[in-house]
Formats: sequence, structure tokens, C-alpha cells
Amino acid sequence: MKKIKYYLLLAAAVLSLQACSGEQEKKTTAESTEPPLRFCYMICDSRELSSERFAPFTAYLSEKLGRKVEMVLKNTFDVEAAAKNKEFDFFHVNSAVAVVLKERHKADFLGVDIQGRNGHKATGTLIARKESGIKTIADIKGKTVLFGPALAPFGYMAQYAMLLDNGIDPETDLARYDIPPGSLKHDKIMYGVEYGKYDVGAAPRIDLDRMVKSEIIDLDDYNIIAESEPMPYCTIGALPHVDQGLKEKVKNLALNLKKDETVLIDGEVLKVLKRMHLDGFAPAVDSEYDIIREKLKRCNMAPYDKH
Repeated sequence: MKKIKYYLLLAAAVLSLQACSGEQEKKTTAESTEPPLRFCYMICDSRELSSERFAPFTAYLSEKLGRKVEMVLKNTFDVEAAAKNKEFDFFHVNSAVAVVLKERHKADFLGVDIQGRNGHKATGTLIARKESGIKTIADIKGKTVLFGPALAPFGYMAQYAMLLDNGIDPETDLARYDIPPGSLKHDKIMYGVEYGKYDVGAAPRIDLDRMVKSEIIDLDDYNIIAESEPMPYCTIGALPHVDQGLKEKVKNLALNLKKDETVLIDGEVLKVLKRMHLDGFAPAVDSEYDIIREKLKRCNMAPYDKH
């Protein structure tokens, strides 16, 4: 009798597990019918490095949302056209490009990268080797300058604006200025000044600090001629076609991302924030971007350019 009762209980347990398994299978099938979310990342340094950097965050979002999230990598100058064509839903771009997406395409800001000495803000510097004798912005007139990417807020915009504000028009008052080709442009700025190819470099302070920490350069060899005001750093956001509830979910996942959060990718356990080179995300406050808007206007840059 006891054996019969035991087998009846065992059969009931098996049926219960099968039912649960069936429900889970239905749930998974239902979720898989949803189209994948597309998260666009502006390429930083190179396509390969950006893929490695952002793959864990993409996997983290997919895991927490219970929905496939695809990584979309775009060159800086291609992001706006991709937004216009709705080639992505969410984005991670620098703050200048973020303003373009908001002003021209009604995007929402969700969060800001936290990294380095200024938290969720960053600065741009003008630097020169001490042996050059260049100590002030006035000394830069008639010299050669190496800027970063033309849409970079802390490798181009901030420094271009500082020169204008101090009576130096980069288009007419410099011997010349250039933007390095290819990938790793911010590193190339430092190398260009380090090896004497240019008198002055427009370096993001974050990259300057990174190269000092890595002992690639010695800051004692340089004059930091000027440094911009702190402004919002790289920004995550969403295009207007995204459901508001989904925006809130992604926003909360980013803001609550802990340093010890990990994901499994190709058999390797990776820390999400460490791979992104970030300390976390801060809430995006629209009014904090007003200084970016002012600098973009001052430099005649998108979305306010008047060419």
C-alpha cells in the first residue's frame, strides 16, 4: 500500500514538473516572437574594441528584460542617419551626438556614464610639452593644433570653443589644425604632441588621466594650458518610437547596475561595468546639457550649424 502511495505521489510530481516545463516553454516561445531590441553604440576607438566593450552590457539587458537585445555599432557620423531610419531603439553616444538626437529626432536621455575624476561629467584640455614654451591660450596663436574627432565634445568642441572665447579663430589664427585619421584618435592626439608633430593637443582629460595611469606619458612633461568646464559625459537614451514603459525599464537597469554584476559570454564570466570602463550610470538631467548646447552653437556645430 505504501509503495502504491509512493508511486502515485511520484507520478503527480512528474506531471507537475511537465506542466511547469510546458508553461515555461510557452513563455519562452511567446518572448521569442517579440522583435529584438536594437541598442546602438557609437564606435569608440575601433569597431573591435567597441564590440568587446559593450557586449556584456547588451547581454545584461537581454538577460534582465527577458528579450533579445542586439548590438548595433555605428560610426559617429552615421548615427543620426540611422536614427532617422529607425535602425535602432536605444543608443549610447557622446553628449554632443545625444543633443543632436534630442533636438532633431526627439530622443529621450536616460542616463550618463560615470567615469573618472568628474563623475558623470568630463572636460577637455589644451596641452603642450613644457619645452615648447606654450603656457597660455594666447601662445597658441600661429601654432599647430591636433584636435580629436569632429563631433567629440571633449576632444574638439570644448577646445574649439575655448579658442574662440579667447580671441583665436582656429580657421584663421593657427598655422594649421588637423584631426587624426583612423581609430584611437584621442591616443593619437597625445602621441602627436609627445613626438613633436604638433605644438598643441586637444585631449579629453579622461584620456589624459588614463595614459598617465598607464605610464604611457608623464604629465610632468606637459603644460595643461586650459581645461573646459565639466559637461555631461557619454549618454544612453531612446528614440521616441520606444514604449515609455520599456524606456523606464532600461533606464532603471542602467542606473541600478552594480559593479559586481556579471554576464556569461562565450564561456567567460565578465563584469559588465569593468568591461565598459565605467563606474556606473547617473540619471540624465536635461538642463545639464545646456552647456553642451551653448558650445555647439558657439562652434557652429550640429544641430545648430548655419552652413
